[in-house]
Amino acid sequence: MINKDLVIIGGGSAGMAAAIEAVKHGIKNIIILEKNDYLGGILNQCIHNGFGLHEFNEELTGPEFMTRFSDEVKKEHIEYRLNSNVINISKDKVVSYTSAKEGFVNIQAKAIILTTGCYERSQGAIQIPGSRPSGVYTAGQAQLYLNTYGYLVGKRVFILGSGDIGLIMARRMTLEGAKVLGVAELMPYSAGLNRNIVQCLKDFDIPLYLSHTVKEVVGKSHLEKVIIAKVDEKFNFVPNTEIEFDVDTLLLSVGLIPNCNLFNNLGISFSKTRGALVNQDMEAEIPGIFTAGNVLHVHDLVDYVVSEAREAANGASKYLNGCLKHLGFVYDIKPGEGIGYVVPQKLFIEDADEIISLKFRVAHPFKDINILIKEGKRIIKKIYKPAIIPSEMEIVKLNKSLFLKENQEILVMVEEKK
Repeated sequence: MINKDLVIIGGGSAGMAAAIEAVKHGIKNIIILEKNDYLGGILNQCIHNGFGLHEFNEELTGPEFMTRFSDEVKKEHIEYRLNSNVINISKDKVVSYTSAKEGFVNIQAKAIILTTGCYERSQGAIQIPGSRPSGVYTAGQAQLYLNTYGYLVGKRVFILGSGDIGLIMARRMTLEGAKVLGVAELMPYSAGLNRNIVQCLKDFDIPLYLSHTVKEVVGKSHLEKVIIAKVDEKFNFVPNTEIEFDVDTLLLSVGLIPNCNLFNNLGISFSKTRGALVNQDMEAEIPGIFTAGNVLHVHDLVDYVVSEAREAANGASKYLNGCLKHLGFVYDIKPGEGIGYVVPQKLFIEDADEIISLKFRVAHPFKDINILIKEGKRIIKKIYKPAIIPSEMEIVKLNKSLFLKENQEILVMVEEKK
C-alpha cells in the first residue's frame, strides 16, 4: 500500500492548479492520477484563444494555458501518473487505480481532491428521433478529431445546441472550409457567452434558430438530412414549422454532466449541479474528500475552474493541518427565486476564511434586477444587474463579518425591479 498526504484525481487544469496550490501550503507528499497519456485534459484540443484573461491578464489558447500549469507541476517536482485509471474511492480514502505499467494499485490518502471534469450528453442521451446513421458527433468529439488529429468530420454541418463549444465549433468548421447551415437552440435564448455568439455566428452569418430542436435525423449508412422544428413553451413541437437541411454532419452541443461517478458508492449527497454537495472549502460530506472544477458544476471559464481548484487545495491543507473542525454555527445555502443553483451549499462559519465566495447561475435571462443574498429575512448584500444570463456564472465575494448567525438559512434570489 502506497501512502500519500494528498491524492488528486484528474490532471486537467483543476487538478494541476490544486496540486500547485497545495505545494504552496506546504504539502509535499502529493500525487496526481491522470487517465490519459498527457496532462492538461480537454485544453489540449482547445486551440482557440480566450483562455487566461482573468488568470494571466492575457489571451491564450487552451494548450498555451495548460502548458503554464504543466510546466509549474514539473518545476515543483509534483509526482504524477499518466495512463492511470482510478476505479474506486473508499470511505476511508483508499484510492484504487489500474495502469498497464503498474497493474492494480491502492493508495492510502489522508486527503483527496476529485477534479475529473465533465462529459458531453450524446445522441442517445437526448433521444433524437430517426435512424442512427454515422455523421452524428458531439461537438467535443468533432473538436478532438479536427484540432488534435487533423480530420474534418464533414462538409455540410448543422449544430444542435448553442453552448460555447457548439458556437466555437461553428466558427472552426467554417474556417476549415465546411458549410455550417445553422445552429438550433431548444431554449428561447442562447446558452453561450455573448462574445461567442458574435464572434462565432454573427461574424460568419450563421443563422441561430431559437426555440428550435432537431425533430428527426434522416439517413441510412450516413447522415443525409436533419429536420428541425419550432417548440412551444412546454417544448412540444409546433405543427408546420419544420425546416429541412441537407447535411452530412450533425454536431451536438447539448449539455455537460459532471463526471463524479467515483462518488457514487460513498453515500454522499448531490446538488442540483449533479456534482457533490460541498461546504465553503469545496469539501464533500466525508471529511477530507474535496472536489472542484467541472466535476462539481460546469464552469464557463477555465480561469474560474483554476480559482475553485485553489479553494479546494486550501481546504485540503487546512484539513491536513487539523484546522477544519466543522463545529459551531452552520448555514444551509439555497437557491431562491430565479436562481438555478448555488455553490457551496453548506457554510461552517467558524472554519471559513475572511472572504467567502458564492457562485451561482440564474435560471433564465433577466434584465434590470437585483440579486439578493439574505440571512433569513435580513439582506446581507444587494447587487444590481442590468442584464444577467444563465450561461455566465456569477461570483459574489462576501466578508465573513456580514454573517451574524441569526438564521441558519442563506438564500440567494432574484428581485425583479418594479
